[in-house]
Amino acid sequence: MQQKLELLLPAWNMEKLKFAFAYWADAVYVWVPMFSLRARTNEFTIETLNDAIDYTRNLPWDKKIYFTANIYAHNLKIKPFLAQFKKMYEMKPDAFIMADPWLIYLVKKEFPDVIIHLSVQANNTNWAQAEFWQSMWIKRIILSREISIREIKEIHEKVPDMELESFVHWAICMAYSGRCLISNYLSNRDSNQWTCSHSCRWEYKVFKDDRSESELEIATGRPENYEKLTWNYYLEEKGRPGELMDIDEDEYGTYLMNSRDLMAIDYIQELKDAWVISFKVEWRNKTINYLASVWLAYRKALDAIETWVNYDSKELAEELFSIANRGYIPGFLAWNPNHNAQFYEQNWWFQTKIFCWIVRWYDKKEHLARIEVKNIFKIWEEIEFLNPNWVFVEKIEKIYKINVINHSIWKNLEIGDSFNKKYVTEEESAHWWGYEVWINCSKDPWEFAIIRKNVDN
Repeated sequence: MQQKLELLLPAWNMEKLKFAFAYWADAVYVWVPMFSLRARTNEFTIETLNDAIDYTRNLPWDKKIYFTANIYAHNLKIKPFLAQFKKMYEMKPDAFIMADPWLIYLVKKEFPDVIIHLSVQANNTNWAQAEFWQSMWIKRIILSREISIREIKEIHEKVPDMELESFVHWAICMAYSGRCLISNYLSNRDSNQWTCSHSCRWEYKVFKDDRSESELEIATGRPENYEKLTWNYYLEEKGRPGELMDIDEDEYGTYLMNSRDLMAIDYIQELKDAWVISFKVEWRNKTINYLASVWLAYRKALDAIETWVNYDSKELAEELFSIANRGYIPGFLAWNPNHNAQFYEQNWWFQTKIFCWIVRWYDKKEHLARIEVKNIFKIWEEIEFLNPNWVFVEKIEKIYKINVINHSIWKNLEIGDSFNKKYVTEEESAHWWGYEVWINCSKDPWEFAIIRKNVDN
């Protein structure tokens, strides 16, 4: 009998973790300090990891939390890793996500009952690898992004006791499993430390080298049916005039690309039939709005197939197109996307809705919502309140700016959570990131509500 399907969402701080569970995640994965490949943008410390565990365990539903410790360690990090792992083990997360075979061996030797999920960074692409990792006491494999549903199904058939997890939504990297050096080369930002500057998607000009073919000929080892370039071509990135970079092209194309994004909303049933039990969402420093839209769409799809109900993938896809994207493909799940993987028209993203605000409080007496501003909005614009359970539309009639420089001292100023005319001025618009205003709201939007508007507003 197949296990209950799991919607697995990321959280790199406590606010994201709370929103993840509010929007019906079954589990979250968090990054540990120092020893994960997302350490530079992770906000959790050893102390706040304890807070994350406590919050998860105190929820009224059975939720899970996984610690990601997926570095490939140099000698210098092995001893401190094992010392910190003991502290994390004592917190009792539901599993650890790891990649380094030797660290896995040392951890299982010291803590034989620990549950380990194999990180996608280990690049499991076939059933023989899955069989090996089963012998290394791995409970679940997070499958490589470069394999198809047909291959996933075969992995399950060959190693039926292994739990399988697959990514269903994320920003695809043009390099194999994200191992790209372009960002590091051009801006000293490491893609595998989650500081990628997405250099592959910048705007480039192409220049041709006019030397003769005989002068350019080199031994390449490429397939015989590949027709090599007649000339040498070079790229010039818009922000680096005069710096020409040689384009190395083979039969699959050039290696500076603007990849489309992964969306697997049409393939949830097929992934379930291939015995995937965990459906994973990844994001790189995305907003709460991004996470809420993604979570709601995949939650509805998973709930539908578990109850043997057909879901409207077009409707759910519209929700996913509301957030910033570069056009969607199913990655390698259905086929090798080849040239369809790239978005050639422009190097920017598009979306149908703009994330404007997070609701922080609601004054039921005054029918006003206190919100944290994220994007500009004006009087008489139509906005949309989105919470984990429903959506409603409201027209802005009043905007009151809160005239307190430091919001953390509200309590000391006796402002409290309710609306107080003493501390506000009426405005025509709000457009500063991070400050708070009151706006009219006819009904309670509930906790964890966000606000957005159509792009054409």
